[in-house]
Amino acid sequence: MLHQTLRRFGQKLVCKLRLKEPVAEDDPQRTLNTLDLVALGVGSTVGVGVYVLVGEVVSNQAGPSFVICILVAGLSSVLTGLCYAEISARISQSGSAYLYSFVTIGEICAFISGWNLILSFVAERAIVFSTWILTFENLRGNRLSQTVQESISAHVPPVLTEYLEFSALGFVLLFMEFRNIWYFRSFSTSTPAKVVILVKLLALSFVITSGFIKGDLNNWKLTEADYVKAGLNDTSTLGPLGDGGFVPFGFKGILRGAATCYYAFIGFDYIVTKVENAQNPQCSIPMGIMVSLFICFLLYFGVSSALTLMVPYYQLQPGSTLPEVFLHIGWVPAYYVVAFAFLCILSASLSHFVRPIHRVLYMMAKDGLLFRFLIHISYFQYAVIMNIVIVGPIAAIIFFFGVTDLLDLSAVGSLISRSLVALCVLILRYQPEENEAEVQEEDVSAAEKLTLQRLLFPGSPTPTPLSGWVVRVCSSLLVLLLTLLCLVLTQGPVLLSGDPVWISVVVVLLVLITGLTGVIWRQPQISGSLHFKVPALPLLPLLSFFVNVCLMMQMTAATWVSFGVWMLIGFALYFSYGIQCSLVA
Repeated sequence: MLHQTLRRFGQKLVCKLRLKEPVAEDDPQRTLNTLDLVALGVGSTVGVGVYVLVGEVVSNQAGPSFVICILVAGLSSVLTGLCYAEISARISQSGSAYLYSFVTIGEICAFISGWNLILSFVAERAIVFSTWILTFENLRGNRLSQTVQESISAHVPPVLTEYLEFSALGFVLLFMEFRNIWYFRSFSTSTPAKVVILVKLLALSFVITSGFIKGDLNNWKLTEADYVKAGLNDTSTLGPLGDGGFVPFGFKGILRGAATCYYAFIGFDYIVTKVENAQNPQCSIPMGIMVSLFICFLLYFGVSSALTLMVPYYQLQPGSTLPEVFLHIGWVPAYYVVAFAFLCILSASLSHFVRPIHRVLYMMAKDGLLFRFLIHISYFQYAVIMNIVIVGPIAAIIFFFGVTDLLDLSAVGSLISRSLVALCVLILRYQPEENEAEVQEEDVSAAEKLTLQRLLFPGSPTPTPLSGWVVRVCSSLLVLLLTLLCLVLTQGPVLLSGDPVWISVVVVLLVLITGLTGVIWRQPQISGSLHFKVPALPLLPLLSFFVNVCLMMQMTAATWVSFGVWMLIGFALYFSYGIQCSLVA
């Protein structure tokens, strides 16, 4: 009896979503071409990230090696983009990491993915809110905040006085959302949206050009004498300023900075929500993802190079924004022009902050994983509720956490969801077609047929239920082993000291990982033709997962505590409501 109960419980955790019939290729709603998708990807990705990362990463995490941080984060995003490109071509429905996890792995992973997407969206909105207020305050010389605090300080508590701007911002956002109810559906790919994207590109291009004009290579080669000359150090050590040179905070600083910089590449996956609106999606969606990622990487790499060349990194402090670089080089008019441009960009980002959260909540509620009443709430009601429920706690979040913690929190949510997508690609490529066999967990009788010879020599040119089961099991073990390897690699100084115990652990993990990867490689792949496939399977999806987990290991303890609390709330909801009310099982 207990065995059957546990079996049913396990089956509910891994039950999969059946896809509906795809939209016809000649459907009138398919209006987006590849250029529209590229514009959508660039517009969703390039934004507040590069604006706030300047002060948070350059000043005390990476210094001039901020350039390398962008490179590492960009390469990680490219690996993830390759996985998104294939799975969006294979699953021809508008979705996200939530849908892909539900179709491929099962319900529990889909809930984890969706719950983390909500976390990422909320943290991202908190970052945009605080940056919008900071930019507006800087343009006005901080006079708005001072006037508000002086006029009402005698009537309200100091904490409310300090964060009253969030209430005003909430009303502004509410007005924006009312406006968007009527025209947002076409705005994201309309001419005004492309104008906003053009403003972004022009502003960043101006920053890059300024770097070539005012850049100084000596800012990449700072020594202790430079700090002493600047009056920042009169001792034999540099302390919080690092060790000087191009990598003042060492390799650890690069990894820590790359983890934070990952936030800058969040957004390109918005393209996959437009699969059902895209013309020839099997070709245009992968092309849109990769081209938009390439454009974003070039922009970020150019901006990071320009910034670190124009200004010594120690002049940038946490809380500094990108336009403030022009104050350091004496280009005051340029500061106001760039700051105003970014204020417009941030306002455009704020104007539809509810919609991504609304989309994920609706999908999860429709499948029964969250409360069903969320389906029947109109977008108008969502706008009101989100402004009341989210804007208030955001003030509290910013009070207890810095911008860096919010950046990390948003990055963790996205990294987990994208790691699950990489796992989905790995599993899905080795599964049999649905008309040949049910893509379900195989029973014990199927497992009994497994032999060492069939493990290494399946004997079938196409996937079978047994080979698909082998890949799922090996993939699960690889997730565990790669996570353990990343945990061990965080003990860098111990490993470099040559400790035989830790070295042995690394060797054993590498041997097991290599063996399981070889077993997956020997299994037959699906023979269906696609316009795009991830090359070098199974290595690239596993590499993407490994890099993502390595970046997550660089987050601070405060980030993981916040994430742990969020996941406890999510699991409480799922096991008390979602697992019982799920419509999929």
